[in-house]
Amino acid sequence: MFTLSRIASPLGDLLAVTHGDTLHALDFADFDERLQRLFARHNPGATLGEGSAPPAIIAAFAAYFAGNLAALDRLPVAPIGSEFQRRVWAALRAIPAGETRSYGQLAAAIGQPSASRAVGLANGANPIGIVVPCHRVIGAGGALTGYAGGVERKAWLLRHEGALL
Repeated sequence: MFTLSRIASPLGDLLAVTHGDTLHALDFADFDERLQRLFARHNPGATLGEGSAPPAIIAAFAAYFAGNLAALDRLPVAPIGSEFQRRVWAALRAIPAGETRSYGQLAAAIGQPSASRAVGLANGANPIGIVVPCHRVIGAGGALTGYAGGVERKAWLLRHEGALL
């Protein structure tokens, strides 16, 4: 059974789906329906029960929001999604806090420079926001493009990490 828990953040409560010490999904509490849909897509037939996130995950988020920007880097995440999505999500985790990449740069980083649109779709399907930092992807001209949690939250996260906007 998977555990659904709430984690407080300066941006509002986060919903975390964990199994053991592994994070399977993370989203803002006001997007519960989307979290449930993405989780079900990647874990058909799995059941969710309410509970507490593992202490290490709670501590990592507290440290991240307190300014330790590397605190989320080593959290274990579930290897879900298609092979292409996993490559995109791994490339997202390789973007250091305080830096951004365009969709084209991310496509080039995975060895598929003509796949910017597919990278954008994989970015949008990321079920583990913040930890798999899709907020670090911006438009080619530097514009803050869409973010599932809202562009205001994306801007806050990038400012928190010291990215130049």
